[in-house]
Amino acid sequence: MLSILEYNSLLLFLLIASLVPLAAYLISGIVAPVSGGPEKFLGYESGMESMGDTRTQFQIRYYMFALVFVVFDVETVFLYPWATSFRELGVSAFIEAFTFVVILIVGLVYAWRKGALEWS
Repeated sequence: MLSILEYNSLLLFLLIASLVPLAAYLISGIVAPVSGGPEKFLGYESGMESMGDTRTQFQIRYYMFALVFVVFDVETVFLYPWATSFRELGVSAFIEAFTFVVILIVGLVYAWRKGALEWS
């Protein structure tokens, strides 16, 4: 039977992991400056007063394009450690990496067919 003493390091980690964000939130609330006045709520764009409504809506394709870029950019970073130790890993690692690349290609084809990569 497991005793609670075996989990001391886990409980200490959970306590610290809970207290650090809480302390950061409380300290930022105390130290942060109070609202500076009406200028703070103005739309600010490169030092000039904004023209027109500052709450314009952007088309969803900009967000989709950025999301697809981030996903594939981050996913391909996982190939670098594999490439540096390719000779030591063997055939099974090659098959796993090939499967990973195939999944990336399927995702890219899916995004392409859905029109997430078109700007027009």
